[in-house]
Amino acid sequence: MSNIYTSDVLVIGAGLAGERIAVAAAKEGLKVIILSLVPPKRSHSAAAQGGMQAALGNAAKGKGDNATVHWLDTVKGSDWGADQEVARIFADNSPIAMREMAHYGVPWNRVKGGPAEYFIKGKKVTVEEDAAKEGLITARAFGGTAKWRTCYTADGTGHSVLYTMDNMAIQLGVTVHDRMEALGLIHADGVCKGAVVRSLRNGSLSSYFARATVIATGGYGRIYGHSTNAVINEGTGVSIALDTGIIPLGNMEAVQFHPTGIVPTDILVTEGCRGDGGYLLDVDEYRFMPDYEPEKQELASRDVVSRRMKEHMLKGKGVHSPYGDHLWLDLRHLGAKHLHTKLREVYDICKYFIGIDPITELVPVRPTQHYSMGGIRVNKDGHVYNMKGLFSAGEAACWDLHGFNRLGGNSLAETIVAGMVVGKQVTAFAKANPVEVSTSLARQFEERQQKRIDALYAGSGRESVVGIKRDMAEILSDKVGIFRTGEGLKEAVAEFSKLIRRADEIKVRSTIPGRNMELTEALKLKGMVKLGFCIAAGAEARKESRGAHTRDDFPARDDAGWLNRTLARWPEGAEQPELSYEPVGTIDMPPGDRGYGGGQMIPMSISVEDYNATVDELQKKNGKHETMEPINTGLKPGLWKKEVK
Repeated sequence: MSNIYTSDVLVIGAGLAGERIAVAAAKEGLKVIILSLVPPKRSHSAAAQGGMQAALGNAAKGKGDNATVHWLDTVKGSDWGADQEVARIFADNSPIAMREMAHYGVPWNRVKGGPAEYFIKGKKVTVEEDAAKEGLITARAFGGTAKWRTCYTADGTGHSVLYTMDNMAIQLGVTVHDRMEALGLIHADGVCKGAVVRSLRNGSLSSYFARATVIATGGYGRIYGHSTNAVINEGTGVSIALDTGIIPLGNMEAVQFHPTGIVPTDILVTEGCRGDGGYLLDVDEYRFMPDYEPEKQELASRDVVSRRMKEHMLKGKGVHSPYGDHLWLDLRHLGAKHLHTKLREVYDICKYFIGIDPITELVPVRPTQHYSMGGIRVNKDGHVYNMKGLFSAGEAACWDLHGFNRLGGNSLAETIVAGMVVGKQVTAFAKANPVEVSTSLARQFEERQQKRIDALYAGSGRESVVGIKRDMAEILSDKVGIFRTGEGLKEAVAEFSKLIRRADEIKVRSTIPGRNMELTEALKLKGMVKLGFCIAAGAEARKESRGAHTRDDFPARDDAGWLNRTLARWPEGAEQPELSYEPVGTIDMPPGDRGYGGGQMIPMSISVEDYNATVDELQKKNGKHETMEPINTGLKPGLWKKEVK
């Protein structure tokens, strides 16, 4: 029998969301174990550059901001695909979370009273910062927002906050088991007991049991191949939830492309570049975004800017290169001081990864897969549908704050806010439920994983992990990218049907018991293919354009037929996902014009009241657990009509 570990709370994933939940539980005296593929400080959260949105209203350009304005921007940014109550909970708690991070030691950039020079809509302007706000947390501009509200630490925000959070976890005695990968959840009768875990050091299997289990493993952008995501972001946590056969994933077709992935490395340079006044230029060094978006320009929402860039390149205005067409990001006018302070990581990335000096040279960029709005479907407490005792937060979860497009700065803030909110619910659940350790259950689920390993060693050998991952990336990039067509999506679904079968025909040749990377990659492969299949199938089925999901053959946002959330399950033994739909959540602000991006709209065919009347019932039919507080208690209906003018 292998090792068995017990704790009050088991957190799978050591990024910001996972560590914030761990801190919440540890502060209440609970024993917490975190599992991580890498040492926590190397989690992908550290790569986040630009900042975290919170309506503090300290900067001059943030004057008059409040949680309701933030909520409004978030709902519009989501193209009305977000759960409006979750968006309200987030907007209300984000200022609290940012101040708490300052208390923990995050060195936020601060207001300096007096005149300050900024580039706004292509012009250098002088803004008088309020001397009375001197020393308070300041903010920068980000896309899709009415006010400047993105709190930042130069362009190393994720790094600063993650290191602070990890230090807090250490102080509180949180146990971290790194170089460990969860292969499957241990569950029975719809209750999660823990997870079966494989050591990446020696290949051994162990079972972890806990009162409450949390999946906070981040995104899965690496299934696209070209992505700003870290190489570890292959969707392990999301795929083990899908493998239960009963847990649904939400809105998998909602995939965000970031406008400024640098060419050819695909490393992200922050939206803060454009927020601080950077321009997008074409092959003629012409600034084209004001032609498409006269009001927001480079700071329309990410889905809109990415589409406009792609559209412009399709018109022949891209810069040809051996790595494909790209456009230019111009930061030269910001000056050396700005690039060496507020955008210092961007400067280093450009200088040392592609040999470009952004002080004097243009930076080659193009839209690159960046963020997954879809994930493990949870209720507002972070409790996973159909699985009692299992929670999820951060990019791995479909909470659903972002709907079909998330605003820059909202996801990094979400890790901390959701970690704080969900952490309370995880703690309450753990205190109310015992640890149920079962050696027979541990043996049963470990044997299941061992059979998977044995099957890979005994495989036919006709396929390779590298080949299948390459083909999957090509299918997704070519046919499930920024612009989608019915024909292309139908072909993608058919090709994924073949990939699923091919994934059963690989053979692992290396039998090294310890650090066997071939086996590690092979164990992830089928789960990655399933996630890609869910994306393609959901996109093919959704006959509209909404946020980041853009179909040439259905260009309108169809609120009459598609104001809903896709749920994808993968029943045991199935060869493709099963799709169903639920309401997006209670509607407070009815669907309308986002104010940027153009596009057609088909209005709702029923009243908001009739839509709202069935939300709770239909979501519960799909597996939603009762929430700690009744539905809509966090919504504050109608406040936007009074506070936003």
